[in-house]
Amino acid sequence: MTWQEFPFFVGGSIGCWSLGIGLGVAARKSLWLKQASKALLFTGTLLIIFFLSMLWLALERPPLRTLGETRLWYAALLPLVGYLMEYRWGIRWLTTYCVGLASLFLLINLAHPEIYDKTLMPALQSIWFIPHVVVYMVAYALLAASSLVAFHGLYLQFKHRNMDRSLELADQLVLLGYSFLTMGLLFGALWAKEAWGHYWSWDPKETWAFLTWIAYLVYLHLRHHHPNATRMRLSFLAMSFVVLLICWFGVNYLPSASYSVHTYSQ
Repeated sequence: MTWQEFPFFVGGSIGCWSLGIGLGVAARKSLWLKQASKALLFTGTLLIIFFLSMLWLALERPPLRTLGETRLWYAALLPLVGYLMEYRWGIRWLTTYCVGLASLFLLINLAHPEIYDKTLMPALQSIWFIPHVVVYMVAYALLAASSLVAFHGLYLQFKHRNMDRSLELADQLVLLGYSFLTMGLLFGALWAKEAWGHYWSWDPKETWAFLTWIAYLVYLHLRHHHPNATRMRLSFLAMSFVVLLICWFGVNYLPSASYSVHTYSQ
């Protein structure tokens, strides 16, 4: 399996997701249509997971080296977050938002195909490589979902509707995502120590990782000290996702990126 087969999986996944969302809207009180909708949504996600697994075997290494490969993980993890939240909270709209964002990242990969390369540079041949990147991808998926909830909550507030459930869901997603984000930061420090001899060097990627960690820490403080400032909290949470995106791949386009030891991820 290579990136040459990727367009077929993208078409299959987005097709299943689109049809699943359409059936979900049309279902209303039809239990059969609801079940068919869920099956199609899950099938679309399974197609991406299958491609990811086959790509891993073809590359003979975990597909975590490049931005395109991490976007592939993101597209697989985001819908899973939506399914889990739907199962836990019974909120269907978050799944729709998550598969929509996952589709966007798949289309970005489709527009910028990857180079088929099996090699791993020495710095990536570390036991910390897989846990560091995977934990970060899980954190990014959870925090992306929290920002989607924040945007939805702001919309509900604009429509003067009750948004208490959105706040509670956003808080739970941030708490979980922040835990994974912290683990990713610690794993990265241990990896840096093994690869370059020091835990931290204020590399551009490290700096933005720290800023991302601080942004969500500020949100948690706002949650604790300003529980009634709902608009401020949700607005800050929505904008924190921008910091996360800069950390993930936006930093690669900054002039300082040429001095970064993380350029292998481009």
